[in-house]
Amino acid sequence: MSRFVLITPDARFDQLVRTAVAGSMHGEVRSFLTAALPEDPQQLLSGLAVQPEVLILGPDVPVDEALRLATVFDVQFPHVSIVLAGEYEPDVVVQAMRAGIRDVLSPAAELAQVTAVLERACQAHSARRRTQQPVDTQSSDKGLVIGVFSPKGGVGKTTVATNIAVGLGKLAPMGVVIVDLDLQFGDVASALCLDPEHTVLDAVSSTASRDSLVLKAFLSVHPAGFYALCAPTNPSDADHITVEQVGHLLDQLAREFQYVVVDSAPGLPELGLTAMERCTDAVWVTGMDVPSVRGLRSGLDVLKKLDILPETRHVVLNMADPKAGLSIQDIEASIGAPVDVSIPRSRAVAFSTNRGIPVLQQQKTDRAVKGYRRLLQRFDPQWRAQPARKLHRRVVLR
Repeated sequence: MSRFVLITPDARFDQLVRTAVAGSMHGEVRSFLTAALPEDPQQLLSGLAVQPEVLILGPDVPVDEALRLATVFDVQFPHVSIVLAGEYEPDVVVQAMRAGIRDVLSPAAELAQVTAVLERACQAHSARRRTQQPVDTQSSDKGLVIGVFSPKGGVGKTTVATNIAVGLGKLAPMGVVIVDLDLQFGDVASALCLDPEHTVLDAVSSTASRDSLVLKAFLSVHPAGFYALCAPTNPSDADHITVEQVGHLLDQLAREFQYVVVDSAPGLPELGLTAMERCTDAVWVTGMDVPSVRGLRSGLDVLKKLDILPETRHVVLNMADPKAGLSIQDIEASIGAPVDVSIPRSRAVAFSTNRGIPVLQQQKTDRAVKGYRRLLQRFDPQWRAQPARKLHRRVVLR
């Protein structure tokens, strides 16, 4: 049974929340009809028999105080999902997300919208509890670092990476960050239709490297419920970022987020190798053409010799087309490894890429969407708990 705590002087909103919870979630609501917020989480929780799943702040509580309390909750009790009921202003939304708030709800919202927001908050609570359990050999205090690599450009690597971020954002709301490590010509910002105020260059500064709260301030919030750290807008800025700084950055983010998605530059640059050494998972993207397949085979051979391949790998055949002249079996024989997920060629994906809205963000029904969901399943803790023999079972969509 879901448990909710609401702090607001608005009796009408209190009744709206109670109706939403009683209608579909069958939970318990503890209300404090006041605009005064507690000084710290312990002051609130000490008066409750059970720790809540969702804390709702507002309407009509001081926004600054709500953000302060949410920040402390996010550090001390990360399982608790926090919803802010207040005016939906862009600056407030950004500050709210940085404070760890899961959703911002308009005080004038209808019952259906309130229900949807509270259900998402409950899902976020469950996801955080689930993903903080030890998975395989990974430490429970670090998130998964998922690197997306390809020896050749033009195979849709960034499209795959951004859709992974969108999909994981639904599994773990605001527990995901995507990092663009193609520092000279990265496309994550355009693929997500973002105009970032800060980039990787800011995130590796001495101040951010010492303080994770400062680091989070340099992340861009995406509407789909995750963070993005984009490449510098000036290609020459890449010269001021060292491999040591990038390694430290990824270590920081892995301590703060459940999932860190890394979009690397094509090929095997030094930064890519540094990222790979910290990856728990490597997603290898190849197209259905001879140059891409040969490039992947050569890249895997080199990495095996260097002994830096992540323990868990996922080979993704992107833009798969049965009329391309190559079969799945041809590709597997060439690279010496099974194809784990096949994503069919799709007009919907091409259209979404040009719009800067990943196809998984649009709730479309498409064969490629099914392929992406198969790929995302491989990062779900429940799936990963299956026997290792199932890890590389081929998934081919027809």
